[in-house]
Amino acid sequence: MNCIIIDDEATARAIIGQLCSNVDSLTVLEEFPNAMQAIKYLNQNEIDLIFLDIHMPDFTGFDFIETLKNPPKIILTTSDPNFAIQAFEYDCIVDYLVKPITPARFQKAIQKAEATPNKSSHTDESSSEKVESSSGNDLYVNIDRRLIKIDIPSIYLVEAKGDYIHVKTEDKNYTVHSTLKKIADKLPDNIFLKVHRSYIINVDKIIDIEDNSVLIKKDVIPVSRSNRPELMKRLNLL
Repeated sequence: MNCIIIDDEATARAIIGQLCSNVDSLTVLEEFPNAMQAIKYLNQNEIDLIFLDIHMPDFTGFDFIETLKNPPKIILTTSDPNFAIQAFEYDCIVDYLVKPITPARFQKAIQKAEATPNKSSHTDESSSEKVESSSGNDLYVNIDRRLIKIDIPSIYLVEAKGDYIHVKTEDKNYTVHSTLKKIADKLPDNIFLKVHRSYIINVDKIIDIEDNSVLIKKDVIPVSRSNRPELMKRLNLL
């Protein structure tokens, strides 16, 4: 597997690089002290795996992941154990290593990465994915073995909570066993925008914007710092 290392600490990059050198299946192509340099590299190169620190100045590891349209496999490397649950909301994250990283724990993470299929790999049609398909203005979700059609323009908010997403529409709300990423892939980009790692909104339904939040219906939705510029671009500002 070809990989890169992203960490703002030179010592941490050196340690991970040394651990990688002991694994025959790994080839470290580049190391980066910040996410912005890595993004430029990924725009021109394809890789299999990223070792990614969470806490970096200006641009966190999670902010970085959200900029990637088709992220490769990612192993998080951090001194903070408190983000493990949040980390696995992202399909691309295969493991979460807490520093200091032992060789045995590192090897286990590599085994997980090797066992995780690439996105391009064939997936069985009997997968547990519950957001089935979209066609034109319709989205079909599988709830209790029934395919239910949702009118896409009627959706004003999608919220991730654990292993489920809540889809809120003008007429009814639905709870679906899926991830935010999977439903985002099926929603039109010209209407919907991910404004936070846990929220997708219908931009056309915004009533009010104040500081780092938007109001839709009676829901106040947070807007992350990294997503605010894209939101402002979408608005027809006077």
